[in-house]
Parts: sequence; C-alpha cells; structure tokens
Amino acid sequence: MATGWGRAAVDLVPRLNRLIFERGFDKLIDVDPGELRRLRETTSTKPVIFLWSHRSNLDSGVFLVTLHENGFPLPHLFAGINMSFGPMGLILRRAGFIFIRRSFGDDPLYKYVLREFIGYLSEKRFNLSWSIEGTRSRTGKMLPPKLGLLSYSADAYLQGRTDDVALQPVSISFDQLHEITEYADYARGGKKAAEGMSWLYNFVKAQGERHYGKAYVRFPEPVSMRELLGPPDGHLANDSAEHRLALQKMAFEVAWRINEAMPVTPTAVVTTILLAAQGVGLTSEQIGRGIQDVLDYCHRMGVPQAASLASLNKVSGVEATLKSLASGDGPVTRVDGARDVVWLIETKDQLRATFYRNSLVHVILLSAICEIALVLAAQRSPAGPERIDTFWQSVDRLRDLLKFEFYFKEKAVYRQRIEAEMDRTGADWRERLQAAEVDISGLLRDRRPVSAPYALAPFFEAYEIVADVLAHQEIAGPIDRAAVKKEALALGDQWLAQHRISSAEPVSALLFETALQLADNQGVLAEGDDRAERAKAFRAELHNIHGAIDVIDGVARQIFIEQAWPERAASRAKAVIDG
Repeated sequence: MATGWGRAAVDLVPRLNRLIFERGFDKLIDVDPGELRRLRETTSTKPVIFLWSHRSNLDSGVFLVTLHENGFPLPHLFAGINMSFGPMGLILRRAGFIFIRRSFGDDPLYKYVLREFIGYLSEKRFNLSWSIEGTRSRTGKMLPPKLGLLSYSADAYLQGRTDDVALQPVSISFDQLHEITEYADYARGGKKAAEGMSWLYNFVKAQGERHYGKAYVRFPEPVSMRELLGPPDGHLANDSAEHRLALQKMAFEVAWRINEAMPVTPTAVVTTILLAAQGVGLTSEQIGRGIQDVLDYCHRMGVPQAASLASLNKVSGVEATLKSLASGDGPVTRVDGARDVVWLIETKDQLRATFYRNSLVHVILLSAICEIALVLAAQRSPAGPERIDTFWQSVDRLRDLLKFEFYFKEKAVYRQRIEAEMDRTGADWRERLQAAEVDISGLLRDRRPVSAPYALAPFFEAYEIVADVLAHQEIAGPIDRAAVKKEALALGDQWLAQHRISSAEPVSALLFETALQLADNQGVLAEGDDRAERAKAFRAELHNIHGAIDVIDGVARQIFIEQAWPERAASRAKAVIDG
C-alpha cells in the first residue's frame, strides 16, 4: 500500500498516458466545461472521492490526463496489485497510486490496515479515486457497484474523521476499443491475459493499429456523503443493518449518475441497428433511415449525446461511422456489391459489436420493458381492467428479472417513469389495451422506436439457455456453476444453429454468470429433489417472455422494412389491397 508523491512522477504518468491513448484516439478528450467548473468548486470545499466507470485499461490514464491538464491535483488512485509490475509499480506509486490485493476477505489484519489507511487519508483530506465497479465491464454496460473501499470511507466519515466527503461520479467512455476482441473471447470461456511487461507492450502497440475515435469524460453532479448518511454522530454509526442499506443506496446513486451521464455515440447507434438486422446487409442509406427513430427518441428524451451524433442525420455521417467500424479488425463487414456497398455484422462478430450496443441499452430500457409488458398483458388477460393490472404486474416482474443487469430506481419512482414512458404511446393507451380487439401492432407502432428485440432479447435468451441446462440437471446436490456455463455455451451454439435464438449475443459466459445469479435469487438453485421442476417453471416463464419479444420483433421488422425498403413495403401493401 506504500505510496507518495514525486514531482517527476506526477508529471510523467499523465504524459505517458497521453502518449499511449493518443496512438489511437483524438488528442482532445471530450469534456463538458460547465462540469469542470462545478468540479473546481467541489474540490475547493470538500475532500473528494472520484468513482469512475471501468470499460478499458485506458480508463485511469484518460481520467488522470483530464484532471492534470485542467489544473486539478491528482488523487490517490487505488488499483489492483496485478497492475504493479516491472518498473511501473515504482513509478505509479510515486504518482499517488495505491496498489491493493484483489481479494482479502480472509485476512482480517490486511482489512484492518486498509480501513485505517483510508480513514487516515480521509482525515487528512486527500482526494481518492477508484473504479466503483471494481473491475472492467466486458459487456459494455455498467456492473453492480462494489462496496468494499466505499464502506471504509463511509466508516471514516461516520467516525467523525471528516465533516463530509463528495463522491464524484466519473463517466469514461470511448467511440471504439481494441479490447472488444478480448472481451468476446472471455465471453466464450477464454482466459484473461496476465499483466506484465509483454502485456503492456502489446497493449500500447494495439492502440496504434487504427483510429478508435474519441474518449469522453463526464463529471455529473456529486453525491454528498453527509446528505445520504446523515451527520457523523447519527444513528447509522451504531445500526449495522441500516448502515449497509444506506451504503448500498449511496453506491447505487453514484452508479446511476455515471450511467445517466454517458453520452450516446454514433458507434452505439449504428451497431444497434446492424445487430437488429441479424446479419442482413444494408446500404448506408437504409441504415440512415433505420436509425432516425432512435435519434428522434434520444433528442426527445434529452439524453446526453456526443456532438458527433448529429452527423448521423446525413448519409455521409452514417458512412463515416461505418467505415471506421469496418477498418482494421472492426466488427462491421463491408461488401462491395455490383451496384451498392452494403454493411453487416456477421455472426462471428456479433459478440464484439454487442459491447457498443450495450452502452446504449440503458437509454431505451424502460421503453423495451413497456413493450414486453403490453404484449404479455394482451396475451394473458381478457379484455377489460384486468389487462391493466397484468400490465403493471409484468412491469414489476420484468424489473425483478433484470435487476442484476441494470440499475433501477426504487419501485415508486420506477413506476412513475414507466407511466411517463407509456404516455408516449398516447393518453388513451389504457383504453386501447383493454379493448376486446386489442391492436398490439398499433400500440407498438405509436411507441417507436420499437426496441425490445435488440435491447433485451439477448439477456432473456441467455437466461432461458441456463434455465434449460438447469432443468436437465439430475443431481439434487450443489450446482457446479462452471459446468453449467460450459454446457450452456454448447447449448447456445446448438440453439443458434437451429435458429432458436436470434443471434450469437446471448451465447456468453458473462451473461450466463448473471443468469445463475438470478436463478439463485429466484430459488431455482436451492438443493432438493424438485430443483429440476423449479428450473422448468423458470424456463417456461422465460420462454413466454421470449415469445412476447418475438411478437414485438415481427412489428419491428415490418417498421424497418417500411423505412429501409419503402418500395418493397408499398408493393406488399398494394398486393394486399389487390388480393
């Protein structure tokens, strides 16, 4: 844990990091000047803990460069001991890095020393920093927050060693990353390469293989520890259960703000449309028409957007993004046809492209949930008020099933947000849903963009694969999770070949791990002779949701045909009329 400050190292480390990321990215890091002004006020009045999202090994370097070049002092940055190798450990320690073990739950002495060290640093008002997720997200969406270091800093505050701490969320994202190939291999059961000097050489070399676009850093509104935990001498200091609940809410709030601050990029939008096409080649013009609903939704909802997103309103901007994604070892394939150039994401590249699409899913998450709940309500309940009750039951159940994948606000706020999202369908959506001849296609069309098939289908398909594996487990004892994931990968490949799943995206050990976590939470993994029956019931529920998404997919495909191939849609309509 030894650390310190050396003038040479404090200047050297940000400069080295800039040299590394400049090999593949724009020199200018995209930041919000207004957020920097607010951050300056925050750091001048309170000790700050910077908590950042973690999608790449470039994250900490880009973060430190942003602070250093904008005149902020560097914080003490906590990192895994695996990153302290060769001369790097010595240099980074002199730039304020604190290297800690990846796991120390069974070592009470180490835990005590680390807690006291964080308490000392907090008391002396040093700024601190670490990834709130604890490790890199290899799926493109944020992982659940880790509470370890945050709990130690909260302990120091509740002990009165500091009067307040500002928890500063930091969103770090990129147009593209070379690491998506590594992440896809990991999702298929591969192993993470060990860090070392040869690893560092290959990592730096990879940054120069092609241009990856921009890096984006956002500093949303900070979270006051005092406001969320109360005064240091309050009841949380003596109530461990309430303390942990408050700590979880505090970590969630920070993570939520990080997620909400991440700008939507052209890469995310274009890969989303190409993944939705499921391997069908599209021209630049067809993709441009297909993405308009998504762009309109982003503008209407006021979500943060990269300045370059506006370029997608022109075919030239769409084509520039496609060319970038198809360059080098990018996930998009370009086919130079006799008359047109078409673009697609092949099956072998879908897992890699999913990383970019997943950075957008949180934006359309509630919209996708509304779509599924509408179809389930229409399928499960007779006409009348019962359908509205079924809709809200489905909304709550979908939240419960997705709680390990996404961040949700508390149930009351969640329902308010769903209500607002449903109002986008029209003020009469309840009456239309209760009708004897409910027009699901019309309800979904009024909610464009129709998003459930590309936003949530991969998650539910992955869950169903794992549920099927569990339904065939004959043993009543403990579940071998590694064996389940291995079998699920093989079964996923089989289902993909049989077209029982829509793409290669759900065939991922990363999603299967979350599926097992969910199954455990739902009581499916509990030992007992009836476990297979519990797994079958779980599989049946997921299969029904999958069926609802198939209905939505049919409507989405028709909308896309009308947008991308208007002449084909007009021809079909004429044939129906003539017939």
